[in-house]
Order: sequence, then structure tokens, then C-alpha cells
Amino acid sequence: MPNNPEIYILAIESSCDDTSAAVLYNDVVLSNVVANQKIHSEFGGVVPELASRAHQQNIVPVVHQALQKANIVKNQLKAIAFTKGPGLMGSLLVGTSFAKSMAQALDIPYIGVNHMQGHILAHFIKHDNYKKPDFPFLCLTISGGHTEIVKVNNYFEMEILGETLDDAVGEAFDKSAKILGLDYPGGPLIDEYAKKGNPKAFKFSKPSVSGLNFSFSGLKTGILYFVQKETKKNSNFISENIYDICASIQAVIVAILMEKLEAAVQKTGIKQVAIAGGVSANSEIRKQLLEMEQKKGWKTFIPKFEYTTDNAAMIGIVGYLKYLADSYNRNESNATARLSVEKE
Repeated sequence: MPNNPEIYILAIESSCDDTSAAVLYNDVVLSNVVANQKIHSEFGGVVPELASRAHQQNIVPVVHQALQKANIVKNQLKAIAFTKGPGLMGSLLVGTSFAKSMAQALDIPYIGVNHMQGHILAHFIKHDNYKKPDFPFLCLTISGGHTEIVKVNNYFEMEILGETLDDAVGEAFDKSAKILGLDYPGGPLIDEYAKKGNPKAFKFSKPSVSGLNFSFSGLKTGILYFVQKETKKNSNFISENIYDICASIQAVIVAILMEKLEAAVQKTGIKQVAIAGGVSANSEIRKQLLEMEQKKGWKTFIPKFEYTTDNAAMIGIVGYLKYLADSYNRNESNATARLSVEKE
């Protein structure tokens, strides 16, 4: 990777319900501050209007803290990177407006970044035990809103090989957790409880989807009907079997992901395989990916936990790479709620 000791990038991420700011010194993260919005747990999901209001409250102190932790002043910045999409429009507009205003005041470039490209290119953030994939590589991008297998040809050229036809995998985890009466976000709770359960205790049917695409809506419905049926027979079914239920749900979801990923490797011949996105924090997915490395001879890349969930460091690394390549529009980069990973 090219290196220039003069490049400091401020990055801002506000695509959903986390307000984050980071400072990068080339490809090294100096600070990565995230302000969570706990209010959404009361509603069992993110409320867009509340999210955008919270971003407005958080963004100034978060940026201030990021600069302070990085021990630099704003005049040292070479550019400001920000998430332009995909995400909640109100949330995106807060970060976009702030980044543009600050960049114009400092007379430096502002660089719009695709949020999903940020998740993938987080693998190029330099840190201890750092190893980066060579091009091309495959990336299983899994989050609350996305499930995709992406062929990454270079920093800015990505091709979707398969994607979900309905629910994303993170949504499947969270909705399954809701069926079980678990708090939001439920995905991490299912992962935690699954460690104490038997993944073969209950059997759920895998959806039949051709090619490299995914579907999780039918699985979610099947889990709902199963829980309803069992609780009619035993009102304490969930509480008495929570660990086994979670382990069984997680097992089928991870099996679906791994089968499609293995099919993508066979189809492309590419054995460099990465995961990215919030659901890549799941312990079973990480475990099975490492097992596939041993069994199939893959070279696998698993991101650090702090770069799996939404954070500004991943936006900063894309901003840095775009700045080096002069690959950005100096005059305009607008927020957009829908944006494919194939689009810069």
C-alpha cells in the first residue's frame, strides 16, 4: 500500500443508529469513537426519526473526541470522509451535511464513501497481527440490512455474485430473537446463548434457493410456527429450552452461509475468503470459516471486532485509499439511502 506520512483523514459514519468519528494516519487508526443510541431498544428496532435526532446531538462531541484522542488539530486534516449510503436517509444527511460544512470551512476535500465498501475494505486497516487479502478475493458481507457474496477485484471494483432475495441475515437473527422474547438487538444474544446449547436439538428447514443467492424469510416463518406450536403444548417451552433453540437457529443460519460461500469458491476458483459486516462478529461464523481454511485450503480473513459493527474507521480507510488514488468527486457527493456495493 502506498505510504505518505502527511495524510490525516477524519471520517464520519452515521448510516443508522451509531454516530462515529475516526482519525486515520495513512492506513493506521489513531482514534475510533462510537456513540451508541440505546433508546431504540425500547421499540425493538431502530426508529429513523429518533436516530437522526440523536446523530445531531452526538456528532459534534464525537468528532471533537476523535480529534482529541488522535492528538491532532483540525488544520492537519487532508480530507474528510463520510458515509454517503446506503442507510437511513435522515441519519445519512446529518453526517453528510456536517462533513461537507467542515471540509468547506477548512478548504479540504470531502469524500463520500459507500458504507458496504467500508465494511469490506476494513481488512486494509493496519494493526497488530495485520494481514490483508490479495486481489481478487471473495467477501461474505453480512449485516442487519445486507447479505452478499462479493468478488473484490480491487479497492474500487466489486461485483455481487449472490445476495439475499428478502431478509438479510442480521434481520433473521434479530427477528428470531424477538420471537423468543429476547431484547433488541437479539443477534448477539442468540450467539451468546447458543454456546450453551445443542445445535442439533431442533431441526429447521433450509430454504431452497438456486445459485449463490440467499433467502431467510421462510426460515424466519418456520421458526415462528415452530415456537408457536411448542408453546401451545408447553407454555414454558422457550424458557426451558432457550439455549438449545438458539443453538439450533444459529446452526441452520450459519450452515446456509457456509454452503453458499463454499459454492462461490468452487465457482470462481478464488480461495481467498473474507467476512465483513456486523454479523461477522458472530463466533460460530468465525469458527467455521477458520475450519474451512483447514479443510479446504482457503486463506481466510476475519476483521477485528471493533471493525465489524458500524464505525468510522472503515469509512476512513476507504477515504484514505480514494484520496491516494484521487478517486472522488471534489465538488459533490450526496447522501443516498440505497446504494449497491458495486457503486462508488
